[in-house]
Amino acid sequence: MAQAPALPFSKLRLSKGLAFLSGEMAFAEDGSLPEGIAAQTALVLKRIEGTLGTAGLGLDDVVQVAVHLVDEADFAAFNAEYRQHFKDPLPVRTTVVARLLAPGALIEVTVTAAQRD
Repeated sequence: MAQAPALPFSKLRLSKGLAFLSGEMAFAEDGSLPEGIAAQTALVLKRIEGTLGTAGLGLDDVVQVAVHLVDEADFAAFNAEYRQHFKDPLPVRTTVVARLLAPGALIEVTVTAAQRD
């Protein structure tokens, strides 16, 4: 598969003890997407965890999450999977319905993480 062109944004930016991540979708390296919201949520959070790891951070350091779901009917299944990845205290979160994501994508997640005090 040909290398995808570079997109005009950074995947991760660090500033003043905060890590800002661009929105993440569940595309595999070959461009495929897993079936269903639970599988896409799990892959998105795994990819976010990997990106955070490059900055010495993890999901426990996430303080804010923005979620875009294509279908509001996926909200309960998304929450069930999401809860398996975050411990208390949970990050603050905004969840919106966004009918237009990349073709086949059911979810996009953006996070902000903070270095521990």
